[in-house]
Amino acid sequence: MEDTEIVGIFDLDNTSWSVHTRKFLSAAEKEGRLSLAAEDIPKSFVVCADDKVILTQPNTAILVRRLEIQEKIHV
Repeated sequence: MEDTEIVGIFDLDNTSWSVHTRKFLSAAEKEGRLSLAAEDIPKSFVVCADDKVILTQPNTAILVRRLEIQEKIHV
């Protein structure tokens, strides 16, 4: 995901109950915008500015922490 602007990071356990989230993820899959970056059951998904949606294994807290560390390195 380098050089990709992240729009949001979402927890699947907290968002997948919503019909809107399920429709969004289903549409992304049908349109070929959904990719899987996990070998096990995904815990979160990342929405990128380039319309990509990435299912990931790490939870949202870990992803946010990694982004914060990465931002400190690039400053």
